[in-house]
Amino acid sequence: MLDGKHLTLGIETSCDETAVSVVADGRNVMSNVISSQIAIHTEFGGVVPEIASRKHLESINAVTDKALQDAGVSIDDIDLIGVTYGPGLVGALLIGVAAAKAISFARDIPMVGVNHMHGHIAANYLEHPDLEPPFMAVVVSGGHTNIVNVPAYNKCEKLGETRDDAAGEAFDKVARVIGLGYPGGPKVDKAAKLGNRDAIAFKRVYLEPGSLDFSFSGLKTQALNYLNSERQAGREINVNDVAASFQEAIVEVIADKAVDAAVRYGQKKIVMAGGVASNTRLRELVSEKAAAADIEVLRPSPVLCTDNGAMIASAAYYAYMAGERSGYDLDAVPGLEF
Repeated sequence: MLDGKHLTLGIETSCDETAVSVVADGRNVMSNVISSQIAIHTEFGGVVPEIASRKHLESINAVTDKALQDAGVSIDDIDLIGVTYGPGLVGALLIGVAAAKAISFARDIPMVGVNHMHGHIAANYLEHPDLEPPFMAVVVSGGHTNIVNVPAYNKCEKLGETRDDAAGEAFDKVARVIGLGYPGGPKVDKAAKLGNRDAIAFKRVYLEPGSLDFSFSGLKTQALNYLNSERQAGREINVNDVAASFQEAIVEVIADKAVDAAVRYGQKKIVMAGGVASNTRLRELVSEKAAAADIEVLRPSPVLCTDNGAMIASAAYYAYMAGERSGYDLDAVPGLEF
């Protein structure tokens, strides 16, 4: 406790960012340190789990020290430790969980394990001080595409999910084939701004009527087939047009389903979360469609859309205030569900 503020140390190591943050009272970000491994994994065209785990092990202590230093506090001022325990890469998760347990045990600080996806939703509490449930959330990342009803703090009801590829995964695969490289999402977003989103008639997949699920594997295959046929015919491929058209086919479906879910469940707010929530066209389209239905859209800044410790700290704080605690038997759960 510092000056009457409840301080949470948030630790996030689910994939390729070693991230630690100090957050006061679940809302006020005092520090947010992120050590990214993008440059390392770019050479391989994607995240290599073994390398990610090793880099987390090398970085976790220094990143934690920097987070405390930036916040102007010591470990003795920390009241709670929040740590991601799933979903994610098992080796990467284990580093964060082990670090949290060690600090918790050594300093006798309570600990709460956090679902990574709940953390992404909680990022909105950091950006919007007046935001409180209930609301509808659309969580879009490299590994997940979900529609989630949030009736109260610490309660997430998954209404829809991808049945195959997540949106971010589809962006990565198509970006690789058209030569944009890794990470695909930001590169597709950038190229799409220079292209014509109506240039190529990629299909929109809505599945059966009323479904809030997603499917992007067929769209990905269509894009790959288009590229192959154009190359075989010797025609020049306009990368920007492909990026814009492919992106539009994904974000239009996500936006439609997010607004449909909010209307169906009587929610007047939609919050966006996850790395792909920083996609400029997705943000624009969700806002446009929601405004037509008189629904407010909230979203975090791009730095809070990607993996970070602050969102984990916020989620942990509200779980702790609701009486949740984790013991030293907390383990990594790579396939953790909502």
